[in-house]
Amino acid sequence: MHNATFDLRDAAAAIAVLRGLSSQHEIDLVIVNAGVSRAMGDGLEAQSWEVARAVIAVNLDGAIATVAGVLPEMRRRGAGQIAFMSSLAAYIGLAGTPTYCATKAALKIYGEAMRGWLAPQGVAVNVVLPGFVRTPMNESSRGPMPLLMSPERAATLIRRGLERNRARIAFPRRLALGMWCLSALPADLSQWILRASGYGS
Repeated sequence: MHNATFDLRDAAAAIAVLRGLSSQHEIDLVIVNAGVSRAMGDGLEAQSWEVARAVIAVNLDGAIATVAGVLPEMRRRGAGQIAFMSSLAAYIGLAGTPTYCATKAALKIYGEAMRGWLAPQGVAVNVVLPGFVRTPMNESSRGPMPLLMSPERAATLIRRGLERNRARIAFPRRLALGMWCLSALPADLSQWILRASGYGS
């Protein structure tokens, strides 16, 4: 077991550490799981540039830096697996957390594109799209959390999906289907449904 600590907001340092680890150890699975969220505040700068940038730096830039650190060795070996922790919020923007939703949507698309590119090279890529899981980050949420799931149950579903190399590991099923359907509806209608469900501004 080898432990390494680094700040994902420092992309160059993170890539250097991960490439060093990859050269010394055969990494079979990388779960790109770091993430932060910031709810909309009050006032004219309800979500300032600084706040938005801080979320993007971890959720998106940090994820891409992680891949940049481990991918060269995986491609050289023709083996490995990368799991991106996106969210069901990737399907449609929620009014209270626009930057968080944007980063998770970008991560979903990035992961799906990488899966198509890397599959012929022997590297598996999966996108995990969880709903509400009982975590410290969700404890501060002010909105409704339907079908809230325990971390243990979520971990079991993720493990099963990774073992089966599923492109998308979305759960719980009912909520995943609902979010997918909302994304297919006209924008005004989907936003009306979200507001009626307690996710409006």
